Amino acid sequence: MTSTSAKNGDVKDGAGSEFLAFTLGSEEYGIDILKVQEIRGYEVVTRIANAPEFIKGVINLRGIIIPVVDMRIKFNLGTPVYDQFTVVIILNIGGRIMGVVVDSVSDVTTLTPEQIKPAPEMGTAFGSDYLVGLGTVDERMLILIDIDKLMSSGEMGLIEKLAA
Repeated sequence: MTSTSAKNGDVKDGAGSEFLAFTLGSEEYGIDILKVQEIRGYEVVTRIANAPEFIKGVINLRGIIIPVVDMRIKFNLGTPVYDQFTVVIILNIGGRIMGVVVDSVSDVTTLTPEQIKPAPEMGTAFGSDYLVGLGTVDERMLILIDIDKLMSSGEMGLIEKLAA
């Protein structure tokens, strides 16, 4: 399995990479569209005892128990508000299915390597290890997240144990 890395500028065929744009608070983020399996409206999750706060719980997705992470809690972006715009993005990361709760999704954006700049080293809500870079389209800026790295980090290993 090959992966494209916008960080190195080796996007296949010189074409752009597609990112699903979503919001958390006042910021707009992007994740590789190829990791997205589906987008669902927010539904109540079953809480798991002793799970970290950012792990909302689990949902039953067509017979499969899926762990759900609230990205607003994960990134310390204030108290989440669940409304008609709140969605769960179902991701397939290395064969593991999981959901992430975000405030809303806006669109799928294609970015060329020239539109992706390295993320500046500064105190962000999460480590720069998880950043691909900053994507710019006209006046719009997307914080591009390496969802593979984020979801395979040590603490996310808890998710698999909880879902088992």
